[in-house]
Amino acid sequence: MTTDVKPIAINATIYWANLHNKNELSNKYQVDLGGLSPAAVQALEERGLTVKNKQDERGDFITVKSNNPMKAYDTHGEEIGALVGNDSKAKAVIGHYDWSFQTRKGRSPSLLKMVVTDLNVYEPSSGGAEYDMEAAL
Repeated sequence: MTTDVKPIAINATIYWANLHNKNELSNKYQVDLGGLSPAAVQALEERGLTVKNKQDERGDFITVKSNNPMKAYDTHGEEIGALVGNDSKAKAVIGHYDWSFQTRKGRSPSLLKMVVTDLNVYEPSSGGAEYDMEAAL
């Protein structure tokens, strides 16, 4: 595992973006960057990062977490104020940091910059789910 490596730019599909609000489970800001190409997987793994694949729509992916809000930009360099939804496409610059906690240690990815090239805005529903009461069984 090389320690003196430069960040890399990858193409990715965005899933479960918690850029402005903390994820309830991890209590961190986080985003899954999926749909990674074999070249991206190889480059990330060469940097000592773990690429996951849960056999779902994300394909090969990494989860980037942060204690601070994450910024996403459009292709004109303007910060995106909307909620970034699943299946948005992005180019992301990924670095890493090494960590240790008690007896565990590892290397995790860090998001240095993310440019959303195809935005799907996430719009949470205002009420509860709608049900067809007439079709009750």
